[in-house]
Amino acid sequence: MDALETAVVIVGGGVAGRAAGLFTARNGLETIVLDDGSSLLRRNAHLENYPGLPGGINARVLLERMTEQAADAGCQFETATVDALERTADGFLATTAAGERYQAENAIVATKNEVGYLDSLAGVEIVDRGKSFVATDGRGRTAVDGLYAAGRLAGKPHQTIVAAGHGSEVAITLLEDREEPFYHDWVAPAGYFTGRGRDMPPGCEEIDKTTRLEREHEGRQRRQQLLEAQLSPPPEQHPSVEQ
Repeated sequence: MDALETAVVIVGGGVAGRAAGLFTARNGLETIVLDDGSSLLRRNAHLENYPGLPGGINARVLLERMTEQAADAGCQFETATVDALERTADGFLATTAAGERYQAENAIVATKNEVGYLDSLAGVEIVDRGKSFVATDGRGRTAVDGLYAAGRLAGKPHQTIVAAGHGSEVAITLLEDREEPFYHDWVAPAGYFTGRGRDMPPGCEEIDKTTRLEREHEGRQRRQQLLEAQLSPPPEQHPSVEQ
């Protein structure tokens, strides 16, 4: 089977992987997230410490909305379990349990503490602290050039907002290492930059009042849909608990 080629492959579709995919895709990099559906957040009964969501949120709904947001930016999601991630002359090859192959220039791994699929990838430093982690520098870079680790797998605290933030930071690190034009993710009011005689920074956009109000209206509608869906998906139980 021929490999599907992409710029970035992300192994793991939890909070860190979804956040990373949002940032790489929004910056124009073709991105595929390979998600086996086992995000630990699916076991959370009610997520109550995510900033900006007073009263909390159904954790499964948050994952769904993160997927939707990343997909809006162009990120592709595939349900798959990755058996092996290997180095190739052109980057990295991810092979799934079903035999699908994904060739990518860069890879981000974000699989909590699962590292078995990295066994054939020479140079990755695995740290054992009761659970397995991938050693990184301060920005998510591993010892293998072009390979990054995000979230819990990179040793970050076991908190949803930390995983989301770190996934975003790792994606920005990847953009910087690729020398992709990137400033920040601002959508600014018309004239904010150009009105001062400045060129529009990479990653930024200016919008007028009409466009701003249209986007606010769309955002309110989509948040309402979120609230209506918030009662539905139940949490998953830990496998060791008797049903």
